Amino acid sequence: MKLQNLDIIVTAPPAPGWGGRYWILVKVTTDTGIVGWGECYASTIGPEAMCHVIRDVFDRHMEGQNPEDIELMFRRIYSSGFTQRPDLTVMGAWSGLEIACWDILGKDRERPVHALIGGRMNDRIRAYTYLYPLAHQDMTEFWTSPSMAADCASEMVRRGYTAVKFDPAGPYTMRGGHMPAMTDISLSVAFCKAIRDAVGDKADLLFGTHGQFTTAGAIRLGQALEPYSPLWYEEPIPPDNATEMAKVANAVRIPVATGERLTTKAEFMAVLQTGAATILQPALGRAGGIWEMKKVAALAEAFNAQMAPHLYAGPIEWAANIHLAASIPNILLAESIETPFHAALIRNSIQVEDGFIRPPTAPGLGIDVDEELARAHPFEGSDLHLNMRDEPCDYANGNAFQGGAPTPAEA
Repeated sequence: MKLQNLDIIVTAPPAPGWGGRYWILVKVTTDTGIVGWGECYASTIGPEAMCHVIRDVFDRHMEGQNPEDIELMFRRIYSSGFTQRPDLTVMGAWSGLEIACWDILGKDRERPVHALIGGRMNDRIRAYTYLYPLAHQDMTEFWTSPSMAADCASEMVRRGYTAVKFDPAGPYTMRGGHMPAMTDISLSVAFCKAIRDAVGDKADLLFGTHGQFTTAGAIRLGQALEPYSPLWYEEPIPPDNATEMAKVANAVRIPVATGERLTTKAEFMAVLQTGAATILQPALGRAGGIWEMKKVAALAEAFNAQMAPHLYAGPIEWAANIHLAASIPNILLAESIETPFHAALIRNSIQVEDGFIRPPTAPGLGIDVDEELARAHPFEGSDLHLNMRDEPCDYANGNAFQGGAPTPAEA
């Protein structure tokens, strides 16, 4: 069996676009006619350019190869161009293609992917959800309204979730770490208080940031949140400095989590060795794929750390996350996004039920991809999956982050 053909579909979820402006889906076919699906979570360059990168990686390193040869293909790509170091864009291309290889192997052997990477450790996986506006809530006001967030959290608990994530402290800026505005600290405390009052001990609070603070600023904010006992403090400083993040972890009595912007065991190992975080959040469509993150999970286990796969993408990456989660002993949580489009794209073949996910038992990833639906929603823009803003922190008028997705007007 050999990898033979590659097709790439860039599909755009309908507004408001939870999960990003577009998802890059790859369809790989073998010479025996087996089709494997993967998803490349890469947002450093535009989708048109990224499709060329994916095609180059496949043509140069994978075409004609047996899909079993995961390790060989990974080493070729990791070392490509005499590099032998993590490359976020190239690893994003490889990650989606690698997921497709596992889908092929599972289908060929008529076994789910988790059965091929150690078997089923967990019969169900605890899910968490980001707090997105409910249908009746104002989409602009929601992001700075503790009461709306609390109402949404209560509804998520009613649906069975035992953990909810929110990130009221902005802005996310290309300028790197900044000191949070006092208004950002006050608003963050108000969010934590309102949500904790609403859900009590029925749900964990997951406080999200995206690497936007200085070390001192992250410590200042984190210490203000301690009375509400969040389960984690997510990526409080830029993710490229594990030593400084460790200073935050040592100064704040909230577990630090990081990983959505990291790739390969090389970067995750630095986090573990420095004590920067005890919760790792790989996005499998970027981090190196299923097999590489299986290795990271083993490293994390040795450091008594836990895994919480990240999701701000489509349901094919989610499926890969679930198979990894099913096979490891140190899974904490798996992020989920419930929208009609996410569900329809895989024809409801994986679902969150009462706050938990049961790993699929069908061969491969266990999903039924609606290719016609994916092609019916092409992305026609040139924008990135997510954007960093240029403007600095606004210390006079406050800051807001609207969930990382385009507004209906943008879309």
